[in-house]
Amino acid sequence: MRMQPLPIVLILGWMAAACSTAESYDVVIANGRVIDPESGFFDVAHVGVRDGVIATISGDVLAGNRVIDATGHVVAPGFVDLHEHGQNEESYRLMVRDGVTTALELEVGTRDVEGWYAERHGGQLVNYGVSIGHVQVRMAVMDDPGTGLVPAGIAGFGSVTAEQLEEIERNVRAGLDQGAVAVGFGSAYTPGAEMSEIQRLFGVAAEYGASSHIHMRGGLAGLDSTLTAARLEGAPLHIVHVNSSSGAAIGEFLSTIETARASGQDVTTETYPYGAGMTEITSALFDDWASWDDERYAMHQLVSTGERLDRASFQVARDAGGLVIIHGRTEEMTRAAVASPITMIASDGGMENGRGHPRTSGSYAKVLGRYVRDEAVLSLEEAVAKMTIMPARRLERRTPMLARKGRLQVGMDADITVFDPETVLDRSTYVDATVTSSGIPYVLVNGVVVVDRGEVTTARPGRAVRAIQR
Repeated sequence: MRMQPLPIVLILGWMAAACSTAESYDVVIANGRVIDPESGFFDVAHVGVRDGVIATISGDVLAGNRVIDATGHVVAPGFVDLHEHGQNEESYRLMVRDGVTTALELEVGTRDVEGWYAERHGGQLVNYGVSIGHVQVRMAVMDDPGTGLVPAGIAGFGSVTAEQLEEIERNVRAGLDQGAVAVGFGSAYTPGAEMSEIQRLFGVAAEYGASSHIHMRGGLAGLDSTLTAARLEGAPLHIVHVNSSSGAAIGEFLSTIETARASGQDVTTETYPYGAGMTEITSALFDDWASWDDERYAMHQLVSTGERLDRASFQVARDAGGLVIIHGRTEEMTRAAVASPITMIASDGGMENGRGHPRTSGSYAKVLGRYVRDEAVLSLEEAVAKMTIMPARRLERRTPMLARKGRLQVGMDADITVFDPETVLDRSTYVDATVTSSGIPYVLVNGVVVVDRGEVTTARPGRAVRAIQR
């Protein structure tokens, strides 16, 4: 591991500890290799936590009400997931075992920001937050009874009237006024929404200093038009799951985004480390299913049963509805997305009634185990930055709470993930996505131990991640 010079903030923490060795902390994490992706510090030290905050990082032995021996382990900031659909206890329990301490639903979002936060008030296992979702709002305005990302009809394919667009904008503004972290878009699921509609709402997001998180449509041409619309509005843009949107064109996608960034555009992107995606089988993505070649159906796996589909069973499954896994990308495509210096790691996960995609429970451990340790696709420092400081920086302009996350420094929130770099690995599969990751024995959220020796505790210290409300 590369050792970096000790930054001033940590020197001050060590001096404070040396002057007050008799102090006791709520929790001490001792003897671990502490990594802070912002300063570049990566060395053996002791971390003292008090009142939910990192109180000291010291070379001296510390006293605490609870002392965790992290010898041989990495002590990292808790992982920040920008793209987690599973905003429920079932999903939280899996993702926290994967090292996630902040889980945000920023693609689909919600149409009712105030109500969404109220449902989770009182404490969750991890920190949680949401966007105001264009698809959700569009369905409400157009009286579409669809759910999630799947309009039942007109909201997906119909164009809006001037009056409807005004109402959509009012609702998006209301959600931002209520503290939505971002604005979520799924233009791939609403082919009836013209780019002028998307661009107008990019402008609203820009006015509020909010990032626009978009599941874009249309391949490279769609990427160009999305980048252009955001640039014209001066809107911070985040392309979700670049690996899923690009497919075999991953190199060109990443190059296009890099060029936009080099020109000064505020655009970021993310990837999950799996070759298969997952979505609703009734969505607009599959509207041409009847014209497919026979072999294409076998790429699709029904989440509810694990069966691979054929032409006949695909029609039955689409009529019934539900989630489907799409095995559409090669390992080389996945590796290219993970290795890119501009991608963050985000799970795009979600679990319901014990069924889902392994990315919910294994994305972060897979990167650390397979792509860092086993294949050396990227360094440990690079991987941790993709999971912590990069997503925190994406959001902290509008949501200052994120400026205290993604870092392991004195004064930061004590969201901490302790993992063994020699054993960390994902274990979930496409048939059973509930198998938890290995090698992550301790996780703290706001200074409270929520994973203890690999088991989830009863504590629920997670807080709402919410933008400053107008």
